[in-house]
Amino acid sequence: MKIFSVYDDDFRPYGKILDGVAAGELAVAMMAISLPETGTAYRPTIASLEDCGVFQQFQNSIYGGMPIQIGMCWGRNTKLDCLEYHRDSEVNIGTDDFILLLALESEIEDGSLDTRKVKAFRVPAGVAVEVYATTLHYAPCHTNEETGFRVAVVLPKGTNTEKPQIDTVSKEDRLLWARNKWLLAHPESPEAESGAWVGLVGDNIDLNKQMDHG
Repeated sequence: MKIFSVYDDDFRPYGKILDGVAAGELAVAMMAISLPETGTAYRPTIASLEDCGVFQQFQNSIYGGMPIQIGMCWGRNTKLDCLEYHRDSEVNIGTDDFILLLALESEIEDGSLDTRKVKAFRVPAGVAVEVYATTLHYAPCHTNEETGFRVAVVLPKGTNTEKPQIDTVSKEDRLLWARNKWLLAHPESPEAESGAWVGLVGDNIDLNKQMDHG
């Protein structure tokens, strides 16, 4: 699978690079959190990250004053497994290079998406990227198995927390997996086993052979 750079024109439909984000303090706080022994971890809010000075820049400049949260996804991963989207953009910034597997919400047809539509984009360490609300994404992939990845996840406050109780009245309602989180799972994924909407058709992309194993 070809791995593009977020500096390539191919990234433009999916997101953009955010200039002027001072991420040094945030990176130190992220590195203080140990990697899980296996797999990945995610927390929507982490106090030590939200205490960093860049929180105000994210909230007041990038999100225009909207209440936000800073959490983190971290660990080791090479698989697609799922794709999700929100009603708002997500901002990511990593302590090491990482790869995002992305597709477009407009490519969903009747609740399904062909994984051949997915593209891979490498994000350099310390570069903040905005992933548009119309972009499908999920857990980052590491570029080095030894170091794994630590990626800050900035979102509107409350996102990825407890799912609201709703009546399923539309096809999209079937995809709602958490607050402000609509999810399409691959049938081979743990999320599918847990009852998530199975909406990814085709191979469960695995970048393992293209990774640096240290």
